[in-house]
Amino acid sequence: MASYAMRTTPTADLPDGSPSPTVAGAAATQRFTARLHTSFDTVRLLWLLVEAHGLCTGHQSLAWVEGIAKRLMPKGAELLVVEVNDAATGAPVMLLPLMRRRALGHTVIEWLSRGVCDYSAPLLADKRQWTTQGADAAWATIRSVLPPADRIHIAGIPQQIHGAANPLALLSVARNSIQITSGLALHGEPETLVKRICKSSFAKNFHKHCRRFEQMGGLALVEADTPALTQELFDKLLELRLKRFRELGRFDLLTQAPVVDFYRDAALRGLADGSVRVFGLRAGQDYLAVMYALIRKGTMHALLLGIDQDAVANAAPGLTMIGKLMMWSRARGLDYFDLSVGGQGYKQHIGASSSALAELCIPITLRGRGSTAYIRLRGKTELFIRSRPGLFKAVQGAMRRLRRLKD
Repeated sequence: MASYAMRTTPTADLPDGSPSPTVAGAAATQRFTARLHTSFDTVRLLWLLVEAHGLCTGHQSLAWVEGIAKRLMPKGAELLVVEVNDAATGAPVMLLPLMRRRALGHTVIEWLSRGVCDYSAPLLADKRQWTTQGADAAWATIRSVLPPADRIHIAGIPQQIHGAANPLALLSVARNSIQITSGLALHGEPETLVKRICKSSFAKNFHKHCRRFEQMGGLALVEADTPALTQELFDKLLELRLKRFRELGRFDLLTQAPVVDFYRDAALRGLADGSVRVFGLRAGQDYLAVMYALIRKGTMHALLLGIDQDAVANAAPGLTMIGKLMMWSRARGLDYFDLSVGGQGYKQHIGASSSALAELCIPITLRGRGSTAYIRLRGKTELFIRSRPGLFKAVQGAMRRLRRLKD
């Protein structure tokens, strides 16, 4: 089922001072039109066309997003895919996968992510030059076809999509969040890549660790290219990751069976086109680390890493895996290695560049204002704690002890 709608009756501005979707939508109709799909069936062909010829991250491929909707959407949630077109030509402009769900006594519209989608980035049909004015006009059109909700919350918005400005990040109502993303541009010969693009301290340790692992019977980066090997490496990833996270007292989504099923299914389906890959770092007959990754348009998205930190004293299998995988990526013509979301210190140690992710936190009703105020306060509190290393370390220690008690 699909619906097509555009409201033009003016109403009052929203409590946060931004124009209501109906007021802004009246002007925006001169530039864009929007169509709301509540099923992938009505947008599948267009999605595949934009995915193939437009700008799309690995997190917005149809296979990945359909898997989220099928396996991870909460009961009672509604799929909302917004198709935006050029009003003058009818040509597609972008697609946005959203969902509406109940959340503690109110309704929220958010990105179709469910914790397995690092980035909230629309599929863009072309590499047009977006401005804040144009992004606001498109957003008003999008708002005009969305169903009623108490608030809208979209987190994890990257500044760019394959080198093009992300219109969501340009919105007047967008704000930088406390989240950052990191990565490295890949170029030149694979054999000298680590020495050229990484910090000298990392390059030195990388080669030292490689020699150390070679002494254990040979070092090999293994790519899972069959269903049987994919299953084997994915099981090893679960084993290593859950063991280490339990020791650290950290929460991991892979403790949830539906999430495990999602990742396993995506890895098996991704074998056909190479869009999802599982890699193992093997020394002799033992796997020291396993990486789960997405590959899309020149980018390697490193998503999940499991390591056996106790296998070899004074060595770093996780960092060695990343170095080897960057070389593998460059040898196959990839030009960007995405280290995903988070400010972990090892990313700076490697030499990755970081950028802030944007966020939309928009109240629509009084109930939505209360929830939005809480989210903003929580974000400010977390930022305050992170800015004070001693306090941050103490809070981390307390959370780890609490999780160990729960386990």
